[in-house]
Amino acid sequence: MSAALLDAVRFDAAGLVPVIAQQHDSGEVLMLAWMNREALEHTLATGQAVYFSRSRAKLWRKGESSGQTQRVIDLRLDCDGDCLLLLVDQQGVACHTGRHNCFFRAERDGALVEIAAPLVDPAKLYGETR
Repeated sequence: MSAALLDAVRFDAAGLVPVIAQQHDSGEVLMLAWMNREALEHTLATGQAVYFSRSRAKLWRKGESSGQTQRVIDLRLDCDGDCLLLLVDQQGVACHTGRHNCFFRAERDGALVEIAAPLVDPAKLYGETR
C-alpha cells in the first residue's frame, strides 16, 4: 500500500474524494463514484475497485451483488490531489441500469434522451429493478 499516495489525497470535509473509473484500454469513461480513506486502502490492497456508497453510508465493493467487477490497472491522482482516476478492466457492465457506462443520457434537439440501451436487465444483476 502506498502511504505517499494516501497522504497526498485531499479528502473533502465529509472524508470523501471523487473517483472517475475509466476503461484502461479504450479510454471510455465508465462512472463517477466516491472513496473514503478506507475504500482507497482496500482498493490499493486488493487491486479491485472499492468505493464508498453515500446513500448506504458504507463501503461498496464494485460487483459484490452484480458480479460486474473492476480490476484496477492504474490509479492516478489529479494535480490538486482532490480527484482520483482509476484505470480499470471492467468485467460486464459498469452502470446499475445495465448499461456499459453511466453516461447514457444526452441532450438532442432540446430534449434529454437515452443514447444507449441497457445491455443487461438490472433485475437479473440485482434480483430487483433499480
